[in-house]
Amino acid sequence: MDPNTRGPEEYGQDDDGGTPRPRPSRDPLTPDFGQHTPALARTVRLVAGEHLLTVNPVDGSEIELCPPTEIPERPAKRTAEQRAEAERAARPPAPAGTARPAQPLLGRQDEREQLVRLLARGRSVRLTGPPGSGRTSLLDLVAEDCEDLAPDGVVRLTGFRRTSADLLHDLFHAVYDAPRYRPESDDLSALVREIGAVVVVDDLDLGGAALDELLDATPECAFLLGATPDTPLPSAESAVEEVVLTGLDRAGGVEVIEHAVGRVLTEEEANWAGDLWFESEGLPLRFVQAGALLSQRDQLRAGHDAVDTFGVFEDARPFTEVVDGLAGAGEAEEIPLPSLGEAAAPAPLLAARLSASARATLRFAVALDGEVPHQAHLPALVGDTHADAALGELAACGLVSPVGTRYRLAAGVQTQLEAAGYADDVEARAHTAAQHYAWWTGHPSVTPERVSAEADAVLAALVVIVPTTTPAGEDEESTAVRLARTAAPAFAAGLHWSAWESTLHEGAEAARLAGESADRAYFHHEMGVLALCGGDLDRARSELEASLALRGAITDKRGTVAGRRALALVTDRSGDVPGLAAATAGEEVPDARHEESASPPRGIQAVLPTYPPEAETVVARREPAGPPARHSRGGLKSLAKRNLVAAGAGALLVAVLGTVVTLGATSNNDANDPSDRVGVNPSASTGLDDGGLDSDTPGDDSGSADTGEATSRPTDPGPDGTMGTSDDPSPTGEAEPSSEASSSHGSGSGGSSGTPKPSSSSSHSGSASPSPSSSPSGGSGSSSPSPSASESDATTPPPDSSPPISNSASSSMSSSPASSISSSMSSRPAAPASPDQVI
Repeated sequence: MDPNTRGPEEYGQDDDGGTPRPRPSRDPLTPDFGQHTPALARTVRLVAGEHLLTVNPVDGSEIELCPPTEIPERPAKRTAEQRAEAERAARPPAPAGTARPAQPLLGRQDEREQLVRLLARGRSVRLTGPPGSGRTSLLDLVAEDCEDLAPDGVVRLTGFRRTSADLLHDLFHAVYDAPRYRPESDDLSALVREIGAVVVVDDLDLGGAALDELLDATPECAFLLGATPDTPLPSAESAVEEVVLTGLDRAGGVEVIEHAVGRVLTEEEANWAGDLWFESEGLPLRFVQAGALLSQRDQLRAGHDAVDTFGVFEDARPFTEVVDGLAGAGEAEEIPLPSLGEAAAPAPLLAARLSASARATLRFAVALDGEVPHQAHLPALVGDTHADAALGELAACGLVSPVGTRYRLAAGVQTQLEAAGYADDVEARAHTAAQHYAWWTGHPSVTPERVSAEADAVLAALVVIVPTTTPAGEDEESTAVRLARTAAPAFAAGLHWSAWESTLHEGAEAARLAGESADRAYFHHEMGVLALCGGDLDRARSELEASLALRGAITDKRGTVAGRRALALVTDRSGDVPGLAAATAGEEVPDARHEESASPPRGIQAVLPTYPPEAETVVARREPAGPPARHSRGGLKSLAKRNLVAAGAGALLVAVLGTVVTLGATSNNDANDPSDRVGVNPSASTGLDDGGLDSDTPGDDSGSADTGEATSRPTDPGPDGTMGTSDDPSPTGEAEPSSEASSSHGSGSGGSSGTPKPSSSSSHSGSASPSPSSSPSGGSGSSSPSPSASESDATTPPPDSSPPISNSASSSMSSSPASSISSSMSSRPAAPASPDQVI
C-alpha cells in the first residue's frame, strides 16, 4: 500500500473493486454484547520427584501424586550437538554494535598448562584470584583445551549465589535432556553419579562441607573451580588442588594497555602505566580500564580537531562538557593524562565520557545491586531505541564483566559510582525496573527460561521496592506484589526454585505491607507447595494452614479447594489419619486436682459416644512446665498400640467379672436356702379377663396326701429359730380363704396377709392337684406361705413363717392358658366361701 496515495482497500473495498468489507465501528462507546474470551493463564505442568505439579498463577499451584501415565522415562543424555548448543546458551550474549577483538591472555601460559594437566589426570582444581585478576578469561581458555577429555564434554556453570543443590540440578539439566522434570534427591544423586565431564564453575561461593557434598555426588567429574580469596576453603579430605593467580608484571601491564589503545605508548604514557602497575598490584582489569582512559583521550583529541574543522559533529560528541572544562582545550596536545587517583578509580571519569544511554544504564545497574539488565530491556528502561548499544560501550571500558549468562558491574565499579552520585535516585530507578519486569514476566510470549535468566535483576528490584511498599489505593495495585505474582510462577516453571523461594518470601512481605489478603494467601500457598516438594512436611502444613485461614476470611472457594488438596497430601505423606488428632492429643493424662477432674485414658473406649465441643477448652495450669511430650509421627502405629491396650483391659475386666460371678455362685453353704427351692418357670400367669394373676396348676407331690383343705401352719420358729421343732408355738386358729384377690400395694415393708388363699388350675388332662407356690412379695424379697403366688404388691407373712416350699416346675409347664382362665374365674367368688367350695 502506497503511504501517499490511498488505495481502494482503504475505503472499505478490495483491490479488485468487489464487495466492500465492513468497517469496524469508530464509536468507543458502542457496547459490545459479544462474549469475550478471558485471557488464559499460563499454566505449566512438571514432574517434581513423585509429585505432579501444575503451576497455576491464579489460584495457586496444584500438587498431587504423579499418576503412572505421567511418570517420565529415564532421561537420556544430550548428544554432542545438543551439548554445544547448551554451551552457547550458557555464555553471556555478545554486546550489540561493532564486534571488538578479544583481549589476549597475557602472562598466564604457565597456569593454563598446569590446569590442563591436572584436569587430564581427573583431579579437581580450584583457581583462586582476586576480582579483576583475569580468572574468568583463563577459565574459558582452559575449558576450550579440555573439550575432548571427558565423555560428556565440558559443562559451564556459574556458582554466583548458588548452593550445592542448585549446582547439582544445573549439572543434571546441562547433561540430560529432561525438560519439565526435577528429580528428587535420591534420583538426582543416581543420575549425576553417571556423569563424566569437566565441570567449570566460576564465581564459586561454596567451601567446606558444602563443596564436599558437591564433589562426593559426582565422583566421575573433574571440577575446575574459580573463586576469590574470600571464598571458604575446601576441606582437607576433598583433595582439591589449589592454583593461585598473581598480578601481571610491569611489561605485561604495558602490553595490555597497548593492545587496548591499538598503538605503542609514548614515554610519558609508559611512565604513567608504571605508576599504575605499582598502585594496582598488577591486576589486569586496572590496565584494561587504563587503556580505555587513553582511548577516550585519543578520541577526545581527534574529535576536537574534527569539530574545529567541520563543526557539524559537535552534537554527537558525548563528552562536550568535559572538553569545555579542560584548561587549554583549544589545543589538542594540551589535554593531560589522567591523574594517578583517577586511574586508580576510573569509573566516574570513564562514565562521564560515555553516551547518555550508557550512563543511564549504569544508574540502573547501581540501583539493582550491580546487576546490568539484559540489553533487550535497555531501550524500554532508558527510553532510547538505540540504548542496547550501551552494553558494548560499558564492556569495552571494563566497567562490566560477564557472570554466567549476564553482566554485572566490574569489581569496585559500584562503589566508585555511588561515591560519584549515581545512587541518588536508587528507589526511582528500581521502581521503574520493577514496573517493566512486572509487565515483561507476565507477558504470554515470554518463556519461563528467559525469565529465569533474568532472575537476579528481578530479585534485586524486589529487594529494593518491597520495604517501601504502602497500601495501594482503590484502583491501584502494588508494583512489588504484581511483580512477585508474575515472576514467581515463571521461576517455578523454569525450574529456578531458589529464585522462586526468594520471590515468594518477598511477595508475602509486600502483600502484608500492602494489606492484600488474597495475594498473601497465594504466596503462603506457594511456599507450602514448595516445602512439600522439598520434603519439609511441617513447614508445608503450617504454610498451607495459614493460606487456608486467609482464604477462608475472604471466601476464596477455588483457592480453598486447592489448599485443602495440598494439605490432604501433606497429611497422607506424614502418615497422619484424618480425625485422630483429638485422639492422639491426650495420650498423657495429668493428675487430677481440686479444680479439674481426671479424664479416663484413651485406651478404653467409652460406652456412649463422646462428641467434641464446638470450641476448644483451655485449662490454665500453674504447675511448672515439664519435659516436652513426645508425639509419635506414625498415627496408625499409635492407634494399633492403643487398640491392643484396650483389648487387654477388656479381657482383664471380663476375667474379674467372671471371678466375681463364680465366687457368688459357690459361696452359699446353707442347704435350707429358700432361693434354691424356687422354680425356674414362672408360677403365675396373667388372666385374660381382668388382668389379674392365677396360681399355677398344682402338680403331684410325692409323699403328700394333701386334701386341699386350708390348714394353719406355725408362723413362729420358737426360741431356737428353727421351723418344725418342738418348741414352736401351736397355731391359734384356722386360716380362712380370702373372698377376693389381694391387691394392696405395699411399700416394701414386708407386711403379711392374714388369710392365705389356695388356688387351683386345671391341667391338660383335667386333673387338679393343689400345690403351694412361692412368689416375691411387693419388693421385700420375702417368701409367701400362701399356695397362690402373685406378682402384685400384696402383703405376705414374714420370712420366718414360711414353711418348706415344694417345687412345682413340672405342673407349671403343663398348665395351659385355658386352664388358667378357668381357674382364675373360679378363684374369684362373689361371696365368702368355705374351703370345700374353693376346692
